[in-house]
Amino acid sequence: MKRLQGKTAIVTGGGTGIGEAICLKFAMEGAQVLVVGMPEDPVEDVVREIEKNNGQALAFKGDISSEENAQQAIKTATDKWGKLDILINNAGVFPEVNTLEQFSSEAFVNLLKNNVQTTFLMTKLAIPEMKKTKGCIVSAGSESAILGIPQVAAYGGTKGFVHAFMKGVAAEQAQNGIRVNVVAPGPIDTSWTHKETSGMDKEMEKTMVNATLMGRRGKTEEVANVYLFLASDEASYLTGSVYQVDGGITIAKGPIGKKVEEGILEPETNMNLKHERDGSTEIK
Repeated sequence: MKRLQGKTAIVTGGGTGIGEAICLKFAMEGAQVLVVGMPEDPVEDVVREIEKNNGQALAFKGDISSEENAQQAIKTATDKWGKLDILINNAGVFPEVNTLEQFSSEAFVNLLKNNVQTTFLMTKLAIPEMKKTKGCIVSAGSESAILGIPQVAAYGGTKGFVHAFMKGVAAEQAQNGIRVNVVAPGPIDTSWTHKETSGMDKEMEKTMVNATLMGRRGKTEEVANVYLFLASDEASYLTGSVYQVDGGITIAKGPIGKKVEEGILEPETNMNLKHERDGSTEIK
């Protein structure tokens, strides 16, 4: 049997990057997936890819930092499939790379809205449904919440909220049979980690890769694999933890990644990901 057979999942930020990989991976493993994204996100593309492979999915477009939209997303899933088993809080933005004194207030407000408020609202509003199914919640944290990274201090701060918030929810909701965990990616091969599509410069990009023990960016599918495990019944005794999917960057002692031969340890992928390097890197 497939690992998520018959389960209903909501994946926020599901149209691009890691979110796209999670949606496709969950559908491959039997889940019915509500693909949530902003109005401009290619969520329909992800749904079509799932349906092409005989999976079940539905698109939802809306700004889920609005309580009304967040509630409607949950209602859409439960109206369609009758229940909610899994919530993946993946939505987030990476709008600016700058030292703190230069970091714009607009970017900070954007971070709070899209990284913090969306996670708070979706979690809060999903819990009544989760109590019925003894479901699970997995949220997107970050290596930056563990290490603290220069020029993205504000971003790391919002992810620090996610780490602490999810641990608190885990402690609070265990009595209701709800498991809650965090996946903390390191440098992943998305728009956020390339100088052409983010605020990073050439030096930051090079340092990031060299500081990773495996000497490369991770693939979005490698992150989705961890989400799959945590959402499955195989993780039935896991709650309140942060799982670092970071190629070893959080324990790196200098530019060890330079020593890795090019291409080594990089897996083959089996999903048709069209939006791996798309995503929100601008203030909206």
